[in-house]
Amino acid sequence: MFDARFVRPQFPALSERYNGKPAIFFDNPGGTQVHESVIHAMTDYLTRRNANTHGVFATSRLSDETLDYARQAAADLLGAAPEEVIFGANMTTLTFMLSRSLAAEFGPEDEIIVTRLDHDANVWPWVMMAEDTGAQVRWADVDLETCTLDMEHFRSLINERTRLVAVGYASNAVGTINDVQTIIRWAKEVGAYTYIDAVQYAPHSLIDVKALDCDFLACSAYKFFGPHIGLLFGKREHLERLRAYRVRPAGDALPGKWETGTKNHEGMVGAAAAIDYIASLGATYGRASASASRREKLAAAWEVIGAYEYQLMDRLLTGLKTIPRVRIYGVTDRMDWDKRLATVSIRKEGLTPEALALKLAEENIFVWNGNFYAVSISERLGVEESGGLVRIGLVHYNTIEEVDRCLALIDRA
Repeated sequence: MFDARFVRPQFPALSERYNGKPAIFFDNPGGTQVHESVIHAMTDYLTRRNANTHGVFATSRLSDETLDYARQAAADLLGAAPEEVIFGANMTTLTFMLSRSLAAEFGPEDEIIVTRLDHDANVWPWVMMAEDTGAQVRWADVDLETCTLDMEHFRSLINERTRLVAVGYASNAVGTINDVQTIIRWAKEVGAYTYIDAVQYAPHSLIDVKALDCDFLACSAYKFFGPHIGLLFGKREHLERLRAYRVRPAGDALPGKWETGTKNHEGMVGAAAAIDYIASLGATYGRASASASRREKLAAAWEVIGAYEYQLMDRLLTGLKTIPRVRIYGVTDRMDWDKRLATVSIRKEGLTPEALALKLAEENIFVWNGNFYAVSISERLGVEESGGLVRIGLVHYNTIEEVDRCLALIDRA
């Protein structure tokens, strides 16, 4: 059994005190706390091997080795080849970068599908690309009762003119896990690209880009216990063919073709450390042996983490259902809880989302309020003009006791 008490001391922020009291971090969908190994790895890099790459001297060669290790770790996280993983500032920046390159292949006869459920980082880059190329944007709608994609409507949008389908693996606003496997299959039937936003899915479950057979997939390390840096997977055939906007010395070889200028070395090192931390849980608590591959350990880790987070989510959702005047947005039927993450958004009658978040913040329970950049679903639910939602996001370093304290305060608010 996974024991959060073992890992909590490994996250320095969890022992900090704010206004003289410890904090409960339920702001995780906006960015998780950082594991101590990440801090140590980044400090070690900046102290002992900080240099630009491909030089003949010691620190440069050490940098090359360190960054190769980081890229392999990222590839293991996603189930990709190392040269298919691009590092960048964040998922949003990487998506805008790729959209600029893809734009050369689009024109007025083409259609792009985006959804009302997605974070705007997987919506507006494509809307702006459509404005530049004359392509048409089609919006996949949602079931407002469950905050799930309307799959019948989605399927009706896909046709021979569809060139790109952009969809999130999981909603950062309401926790819905989307059936991306089916959507990718539909897109492939008409020869369309697929772009998957896995930012919210990555901290909770295993990603396998080969099994998905998606064309592109992006996530961010600061959502899975690492530093602020983004990762983009692209199929080799696309990354080699597409034109990258780069300086001449960058060359045409992958992945450097897509990583303009000097990379965020310490961020890459930190991302690798975060991935290794997750993998260590697979050997400590999961079914992976100490000699197993990193990928095998990651798979085992996500099984353990998923089971524990389900317990946390069960406690949270069950408790919220008993509190008068609270509305839960998203999947609420216990039989369907495997279709959602432990990211739960609510409103309480009589309080604006900001007022409720402030009441929790007064007791050092950190939650987000607003639309979380998922503007379309906030508008579709009719809550945008009145302050959006309150979002409670759980990860494996949270505890049942923290959930109970949060529930009690929501009840009294």
